Amino acid sequence: MAELKLKNLYQNFRDGKVLKAYSLEIKKLAQKIDKNIKIMEVCGGHTHSIMKYALPQLMPENIEFIHGLGCPVCVMPKQRIDEAYILAKQPNTILVTLGDMIKVPGTFGTLQTARSEGADVRFVYSPIEALKIAQENKNKQIVFFAIGFETTTPMTSALIEQTISKKVNNLIFHINHVRVPEVMEQLLIDNGGNQIDAFLGPSHVSVITGSQIYDIFSEKYKKHVVVGGFEPVDVMESILMIVKQIIENRAENEIQYKRAVTYKGNIKAQELMNRYFEQTTFFWRGLGEVENSGLKLKDEFDFLDARKIYSKQLKNIKSNDDHKLCICGEILRGMAKPTDCKVFKKVCTPENPLGSCMVSSEGACSAYYKYFSF
Repeated sequence: MAELKLKNLYQNFRDGKVLKAYSLEIKKLAQKIDKNIKIMEVCGGHTHSIMKYALPQLMPENIEFIHGLGCPVCVMPKQRIDEAYILAKQPNTILVTLGDMIKVPGTFGTLQTARSEGADVRFVYSPIEALKIAQENKNKQIVFFAIGFETTTPMTSALIEQTISKKVNNLIFHINHVRVPEVMEQLLIDNGGNQIDAFLGPSHVSVITGSQIYDIFSEKYKKHVVVGGFEPVDVMESILMIVKQIIENRAENEIQYKRAVTYKGNIKAQELMNRYFEQTTFFWRGLGEVENSGLKLKDEFDFLDARKIYSKQLKNIKSNDDHKLCICGEILRGMAKPTDCKVFKKVCTPENPLGSCMVSSEGACSAYYKYFSF
């Protein structure tokens, strides 16, 4: 049997001839649609794939991509960044978080700034690394600043379970996990002139939750939904599926990414999340408060909740607006594109980001900076 190489796993999903064939079929069928169609990709991974492989240029004139939430870093409000900054500056404390958070600007600066000022801030690739840090520094308070959509919430849940079972008493949690469906619905409710005809559903989130969480959009709002993979052929096939729904006057919730996503999702991961977390209101950057869109530790786990343990130190931190010239809020709502921003590629760059959409590697501004050519 021939040796399996990494490229064998993805090269067919990036085949130019296949992409062209999908493009021709989409353009042919789109002639039957007598209006402009706006398709929102919710995940920043999709945005990067769409821009990297120039998929907008393969679309007919009446189909447009609009960019949505992006990633957890993109939607993290300054208030939460400020709280992390304050916690990092507490005596005898180590703040641990994922690497994407290092350059996100808050009111006082970034976590990188806090580290340069003497705070012990450590960036990890996996939440479970926080457990090792806690075990190696038993005389210090370890705060894990947890972020992510439903994709990473099970990993934080597993870390909490390990913390309790191993009786690690110096590890606590600042929870910033958020949920996708509630904020997608808010985008439709608030609309603001942004007409969303269809959603390209996030794939990694859906591996955990299942595609069932999008039923409300096809059933209540009559929107077309397809959960698609990240490779360009995945995206093109997903768009074709959406176009067929429109032509056939169907508003359905379908799965293109069947090699990883099921309707019910990962039941064990969902049970683990539900063991420790409950839904709460969360303030989204650029969107404001969205009811039931965030997660918090259940009351029985207050002894692990950094926001409650350090409530006095954090009580005066308020939500602050982004830089006046930054339009990340409009971009996250699909009402503007990075090229509409006056400071894009001028003052605002990956080296000097003014907003979270440029900071995050999955942000729309980052994707446009890297791949878009005027």
